[in-house]
Amino acid sequence: MTICASEDIPALGSPHRAALTIAADGSYAARLARHADAAGSRFPERWTLSGPEPYAVPLPGHQPEEPDSELLPLADGRVLIRRRIAGHFAFSLLYPAGPGTGELPLGAVAAPELTLLPPAPGGLLGYALAPGPYSTTVWLVTGGTRGPEPVAEVPGRCTGGAWLDRCGRLLALDRELAGRTKTVAVDLERGGETSELLQITEESDDRLLLADPDSGLLIVRSDAPGYDRLGWGVLGSCRPMRFPECLRPAGAVLTPFAVQPGQALTPENCAVAFRIDAPGGTWLGVWRPAERQLRQLPAPDGWLAGAGLWTAEGALLLPYSTHTVPCGVAVPTLPPAPDAGAGRGGVPGGATGCAPGGNPGGIADCALGGIPGGAPWTGGRILVRSPGRDGSPAAGAARRLGDLGHLGRLDELPHLSRGPYGETAPASAYAGAAYAPSGPAEGPARQPRRAPAHPQMCRPVPLQQAPLATREAR
Repeated sequence: MTICASEDIPALGSPHRAALTIAADGSYAARLARHADAAGSRFPERWTLSGPEPYAVPLPGHQPEEPDSELLPLADGRVLIRRRIAGHFAFSLLYPAGPGTGELPLGAVAAPELTLLPPAPGGLLGYALAPGPYSTTVWLVTGGTRGPEPVAEVPGRCTGGAWLDRCGRLLALDRELAGRTKTVAVDLERGGETSELLQITEESDDRLLLADPDSGLLIVRSDAPGYDRLGWGVLGSCRPMRFPECLRPAGAVLTPFAVQPGQALTPENCAVAFRIDAPGGTWLGVWRPAERQLRQLPAPDGWLAGAGLWTAEGALLLPYSTHTVPCGVAVPTLPPAPDAGAGRGGVPGGATGCAPGGNPGGIADCALGGIPGGAPWTGGRILVRSPGRDGSPAAGAARRLGDLGHLGRLDELPHLSRGPYGETAPASAYAGAAYAPSGPAEGPARQPRRAPAHPQMCRPVPLQQAPLATREAR
């Protein structure tokens, strides 16, 4: 069934809040459900997804919830709720308690705006984002020692939010500063230290919509081509950012909401699920970078639009709710993934063909021909500046992440070191994107090299401006 829309197509930049939020490990979910009364009042509802069959548990409070209340399910079964009360935001943990609902107040934050961030890896911590006119504060609202506490302050107004690793340390935010929006990486364990993550051109607005820590696949939105387009790249690849024409269907808006995990070395085969909104309704889209088309599928009856979860095996779980099945999960039949023997560019047989215009990848109809005005489009590169032998950034040289000889998993990059408990931690500049011409990586592939634990952070630089001495010495 398609869900009818009574309004025009939403703007490409307008965010969609999913009707159901799924915990980081996929065990629980939560939503604001409606009573069957005439007023249609709302109450929190927790879904259990880890059992043989999904089931829902209502968690009503003493009074109906406001429509702008937000929920975040935790992996232990509790549900974090954010309520706006008289100019501040109050947080509580909800849980089943016999026939009623138990509630543990956590405290409140005074801020003009505040939204919950996506579920953090591990599933036991809850973060919130409070943007201000000049800076943005990241709050740890549950899982700390004394209630809500600020853990980072980032200059500029930040929105969005995507986790870049599996230990909940690196958070990507879309920061508006000096009239431009760029994605930055925030290190929550180093007081909110930031580094540029995504910059396609200096004059473009570049936002990160979705990130997969396993494969490094990034889904972005940028106006670098001259107008807002959806594109993709791989964190750890030397190939440019690409903007497929198939992700620009006429008369519809695409919003990515789930990405297939576990594809560590094959990001081109990593499936991405999209919510498709058009004047005629809302339905489902499935796309892989190695394919040349967006596969559009009907949504199940009662789909909670924008909610879903991929399994590592490639099954897409779509929660739905109808009068006969108030809590259900549909598994649509999807087209098979491309041949595992296909090359990284999506060319069968392992070939490394190039699309017209010099863009590698072999996906001709997904390559962007040029920027309006005749300037050739070569996309952006994701770069990292590796530290020198003494750990100082000045002694290092900018290297393309593709020079590592693989697609660059986050936990294997040379600028990441291991903490005392095996977690990954940035040891120099994280990753940024720069506008650079396409071409093969220089030199042979090298094995990742461990870096000192705490050298100074530095800003990634374009490849053309990087020191050449170290590269020539290789």
